[in-house]
Amino acid sequence: MNEFADAAKGGLSPEGLEKILRDVGASRYHNRHPLHHQMTAGALSKEQLQAWALNRYCYQSVIPRKDAMILARAEDPEFRAEWRKRIEDHDGTDGWNGGIARWLKLATGLGLDGELVKSQKGALPATRFAVGAYLSFCTERSLLEAVASSLTELFSPVIISERVPAMLAKYDYITDDILEYFRPRPAQASRDSDFALAYVLAQADTPEKQQAVINALIFKCDVLWAMLDALEQAYGEHGRVPPGAFAPGRSQ
Repeated sequence: MNEFADAAKGGLSPEGLEKILRDVGASRYHNRHPLHHQMTAGALSKEQLQAWALNRYCYQSVIPRKDAMILARAEDPEFRAEWRKRIEDHDGTDGWNGGIARWLKLATGLGLDGELVKSQKGALPATRFAVGAYLSFCTERSLLEAVASSLTELFSPVIISERVPAMLAKYDYITDDILEYFRPRPAQASRDSDFALAYVLAQADTPEKQQAVINALIFKCDVLWAMLDALEQAYGEHGRVPPGAFAPGRSQ
């Protein structure tokens, strides 16, 4: 059941729309997922953390591509000037000194082969489908919906504040250096979500547009949740690793 299906019926004030968007995150963001709770409790094996890092790389690597699609569709130069910071954050100045490179450092710090991670060949089929769906969404839906889908960054500092201290405390092979990716992310996410939220609240000026941005955020939360569902199914107690996907101890 989608409790937000008719949330914008009759129209919302900007404050009302913001409250609904924050309620979506409070109920659907993936810091509520059981796998996240297992991670922060120190209950995951090193192999499970490897699988998480490898699959999450697929998502990290598509972020600047989806942002480039958003950038290309924006006619406002001020919007473009602000939005392109996201691409610079992830690609860096040469493609390999930004967030994607720092995520690769996390993955290799957990013992994975860097070329395997970059190839994405060991990623779960569900991960690839979820990431592809996100890229397609930002390419094919309206600019407003694409921007709204990025509002999961409103909640990113929360999950990082839960994840990083727990990983350092619970896993003795994880160091500050391995988790370097997360160091700049809270400030970047706050900057980016502030801009995106202001844009969405200004542009979503009809009930139809308001419902569309609510649905866009729900979709993005579903993408992130589905990725953790797939990891739990493949590397949790069921142990149902699909053919061709990363399997600890098996040559890839």
